[in-house]
Amino acid sequence: MPSAPPVVQLRDIGLPSYLDRREIVRSSEDYKIGVRSNDWWAEPLGSMLSRVLSLELSQRLPGSNVYREGGAINADPNAIVAVNVQRLDVDPSRTLQLLAQVAVEFNRPRRTASRTFTIAKPVSAATVVAEVAAASDAVAELADGIAQMLQR
Repeated sequence: MPSAPPVVQLRDIGLPSYLDRREIVRSSEDYKIGVRSNDWWAEPLGSMLSRVLSLELSQRLPGSNVYREGGAINADPNAIVAVNVQRLDVDPSRTLQLLAQVAVEFNRPRRTASRTFTIAKPVSAATVVAEVAAASDAVAELADGIAQMLQR
């Protein structure tokens, strides 16, 4: 996508408290949280999502430099991307649900764009590997949508 801003800053990902834990959240259905007690994320979920989205946006926007807010590089961005993940778990029909709010603030010229993404991905089996694979596919689709939002 050649017409994206040259410098993009990705803010730290906002997460609800129920997702901000080491264990992989299996479900948030029926007014309770189901976690996989022996299956943990490799790093804090917010940091991992930020790292992955930054990488995926860099791949989708080869003419842009995408930096994370918490990283060592601090540049004057042409666009700032903020993401709030509201849901990232599996529903009773074994479908991974990703609900995310995204806001983009463009600096030159000044304008904003926002969108809510509701992404559903089937989970092929009742295993953590299948759930994480579906989550990966959902985050990739989110990156596609954010890249489109960054187009001029």
